[in-house]
Amino acid sequence: MNRPPQHATSVIEPSPDTQPDKSATERALHQRIRQQEILAELGVAALQDTSFDELLALAARLTAEGLEAEFCKILQYQPAENRLLVIAGVGWNAGVVGVASVGADLASPAGFALHTGKPVISNHLENEMRFRTSELLLEHGIHRAMNVILQGDGAPFGVLEVDSRSEGEFGERDIAFLQGAANILGMAIERQRHERHLTAALNHHRILLEEINHRAKNSLQLVSSMLQMQARMIDEPMVRQYLTQASHRVAAVGRLYDRLSHETNIERIDLCAYVRDICKDLADSGSLRKIQVKTAANILFPPDRAVHFGLIINEIVTNACKYAYADNETGPVYVQLDRDAGVLRLSIRDEGRGLPQGFDISTSKGLGMRLVTTLARQLGATMETCHHNPGTEFLILVPQ
Repeated sequence: MNRPPQHATSVIEPSPDTQPDKSATERALHQRIRQQEILAELGVAALQDTSFDELLALAARLTAEGLEAEFCKILQYQPAENRLLVIAGVGWNAGVVGVASVGADLASPAGFALHTGKPVISNHLENEMRFRTSELLLEHGIHRAMNVILQGDGAPFGVLEVDSRSEGEFGERDIAFLQGAANILGMAIERQRHERHLTAALNHHRILLEEINHRAKNSLQLVSSMLQMQARMIDEPMVRQYLTQASHRVAAVGRLYDRLSHETNIERIDLCAYVRDICKDLADSGSLRKIQVKTAANILFPPDRAVHFGLIINEIVTNACKYAYADNETGPVYVQLDRDAGVLRLSIRDEGRGLPQGFDISTSKGLGMRLVTTLARQLGATMETCHHNPGTEFLILVPQ
């Protein structure tokens, strides 16, 4: 269907010339003022976050009010049936809106307005010879009707129609108001369609991203399992230790992707839940140490920075489990994450024998401690080592 012209000559039933009196002129002036107010109100509603159905119902009610008519309906074109379905309206009997339809052929006033873009006025339907009068109008005792095209996004959406039982007449100025209301609705229809397309595209993108995160998680879990399997097959303790540590590091990153695959907001993840997951993995790895975790609530953090937290915790907790206590000695490792005045405070503490004399994390040559120092620097964090009696505490402060 070709897009009809925006400014088309009206098809108006001829009527005898009458000379309005002064009171009628004043009344008409007040009506025109109210019509302008209605168009402004409808325009504001179209720009606000009004649902489409609510906007259609509001448009039908205000349009009928603006033309002092008892009935108004919004008809959506159904190309497959070449009919116009009543999707909103005011004044009609129950069972009309959403069910009733009229023909969209050129013999129908609504169909003529749809296909030609020309507004149609029929002020005396009982004498109408140009168009067919629908059963819907006859059933409701409609005396006069007016139809204008309702444009959509690139193609007509349907028709806006006003109907009345009264003996008055619709004129050119009424057409201008009705077409103004239809134009506002048309812009809203176009915006709604663009928003639906954008939402669909965003949902598709989100689904793809979730699938990528899910596959990345599975791949990292597979790598971690393979490293653990290889560690169990090697007799050399040092090599076995390195492979196990590498497995835990990969698992910490995998946990991040596991979180991402379940989060509705992929730009932020629940940092506290992520920390608990990592500590659970470390506790389940067979350590004699009991890892006790305490976190604040509702700390959301960017995933690319959260993984730094995961790796730092993995390294420090692993070291505490290995070196803080003597072989076969049980003991706790405490992990606490909280927030204070815009600063995230990560504390990892044990109750073991303490750090070696002269230990300095910034100059440590161990891979794990060098990794912790680098990750903390990338987070813009300050790091402190606190000596307790007994035990040691690593304190990482990260500005948010």
